[in-house]
Amino acid sequence: MTVAVNTESSPLLKPLALIAGPTASGKSALAIALAKATDGTVINADASQVYRDLRTLSARPTVVEEAQVPHRLFGHFDGAQACSAAEWARDARAVIEDCGRKGRLPILVGGTGLYLHTLLDGIAPVPEIDSAIRQAVRAMPVAEAYHALAREDTDAAQRLHANDSTRIARALEVVRSTGKPIAAWQRGRVGGIGHAVRLIPAVLLPPRDWLYARCDARFSAMLANGAEDEVRVLLKRQLDPALPVMRAIGVREVAGMIAEPARRAEFESLGRIATRQYAKRQFTWFRNQSPIDWPRLESQLNDKIINEIVIKLRDTALTT
Repeated sequence: MTVAVNTESSPLLKPLALIAGPTASGKSALAIALAKATDGTVINADASQVYRDLRTLSARPTVVEEAQVPHRLFGHFDGAQACSAAEWARDARAVIEDCGRKGRLPILVGGTGLYLHTLLDGIAPVPEIDSAIRQAVRAMPVAEAYHALAREDTDAAQRLHANDSTRIARALEVVRSTGKPIAAWQRGRVGGIGHAVRLIPAVLLPPRDWLYARCDARFSAMLANGAEDEVRVLLKRQLDPALPVMRAIGVREVAGMIAEPARRAEFESLGRIATRQYAKRQFTWFRNQSPIDWPRLESQLNDKIINEIVIKLRDTALTT
């Protein structure tokens, strides 16, 4: 992730706090504490929490938590509409600008690296993809698409894992529709705000055993707090299974519990595994892909640690 940001103090640049990391790492608690200490606004940067259909299963802040400090872009999209990184970045820019006008500290919090990358670095100005090409590419098995990409955009194929169906399809449809490899478009990114803000980042990378235990506990808490009812309502809408809201972590497993009650224990175990695997992928991404000068906080969070971090972030945000 190449982010063109300013981390140096400057009176000409408004501060933007960023708390990133894997699910269950304690981001929300830290963001709320920081918002209380700085008169800040918490802004969602999580691709599942953006959907109003998934308050419980995406571990969105509770109604009580949201009432403590302003929260924006949580439950922002209906699940019937896919929220792209570009759309989220557009809305996040507007919220950040609104915070600036009101003298509030914007605090981005989330674990979706693509969202953050798009907001800070901008987006490649790829023309609209020909619908027939998109349909044909998206219908291809991933192995076939990967082999085609290896022929038509060798560099992209070498960068991508052979099972990364989403990115393979995107790279293939871009080169077929535009005649240029996706990397060529990405070099001309536009719309990023990284150069225009004073970023105050913190990446939470707690001990893996502590994180995975919290993942397990979180999934159990979701089930106890109405995740099945939430998924029942979602299933009744009969949405396209390819929509992001239908592919969110836990939806498939909870749907399995509903469809086959006799296998409940099996699906519950699969849900815990899926949550831990997701956390592992996020952990690896932020450890390896986030800029090297973004501070990594490797302690497990408790009230004392949260208070210490808040003080440091607050002092940095208020420095001019």
